[in-house]
Amino acid sequence: MTGIDGAHVMRQPVIAGNWKMNLGRNEEALAFVRSIRQPLNDTDGVERIVCPPFTVLAAVSEVLQATRIRVGAQTMHWEDKGAHTGEVSPTMLQDLCTHVIINAENDAVVNKKVSAALAHGLTPILCVGENLAQNEGGQTEDFVGGQVRAALDGLRAEDVGRCIIAYEPIWAIGTGRAATPAEANRVMGLVVRGALSQKFGEEAAQKVRVLYGGSVDAENIAGFMTMPEVDGALVGGASLKPDFVELVRRAAAARA
Repeated sequence: MTGIDGAHVMRQPVIAGNWKMNLGRNEEALAFVRSIRQPLNDTDGVERIVCPPFTVLAAVSEVLQATRIRVGAQTMHWEDKGAHTGEVSPTMLQDLCTHVIINAENDAVVNKKVSAALAHGLTPILCVGENLAQNEGGQTEDFVGGQVRAALDGLRAEDVGRCIIAYEPIWAIGTGRAATPAEANRVMGLVVRGALSQKFGEEAAQKVRVLYGGSVDAENIAGFMTMPEVDGALVGGASLKPDFVELVRRAAAARA
């Protein structure tokens, strides 16, 4: 990758599978992860992460412990402990995973979660993205750029480099309607990385890996991976199928 100043920047691609509220029982989760474990582990050229529901996080983590496949949680609270019924703290996650997805809520909550994840040695996968009305109304740049700036407010440039950002246009999640690779590349470069550069400097901005999310599958992944600003994908439904391995292979081949 080449930054704005012309410097060559190497960012390791990432494919993260977000299981969402699926495969939540040990038997089905372990059967699936065991079926993809070896071929996924043997696929080089891209960092691989699976993010199961919390109910099976410990079991999946144990099965993948001796592999090069990383495990992520799907959410967390920002406080270490307290009277927060049903919540999961960063200290609960530390021994179970290396990454945590942080979804768009209100900006103040997202900022607290990102800061807490970093403070506890977890890599936040920060999700940003506009809804259909905002997209059609020409508000993508202002809205998504604002999300990025607010989520990372108060962080140091060196901390930002440890983050992963996933651009997930809300209108493309679970709809089968994906942004075009060119449009995703434009938003991820101009808006996401642009906001990072403005706030933390170009060097820090070029270190952050930015993923695309929204109806990604094995058929369209190569198109996204050929784009210079796309460092990988946050995959939903397609990560629940055996051909998730093929998706990862195609992502690696497209970037080779």
